[in-house]
Amino acid sequence: MLEGEPMQSAIETMPKRSFLKKAVRVEWLGQTIASMCWIASVFTYGISSLGDWLQLFAATAWFIANIAVLLSSEVD
Repeated sequence: MLEGEPMQSAIETMPKRSFLKKAVRVEWLGQTIASMCWIASVFTYGISSLGDWLQLFAATAWFIANIAVLLSSEVD
């Protein structure tokens, strides 16, 4: 085993811990579930007007923003 190997493996696992730590926060889970429900409701009730498309775009943007927060490299 090389001298730098234990440190390298510790560095590689840090993003995974940060990812999981963010994913299990109530704030992130609540917003992500809400955005997914909003998207599902648009498809459940159907897309028949411009307003339905705007609802879908808004819900999708919210969902993408939640994923971006999860993937960001900032450490809380």
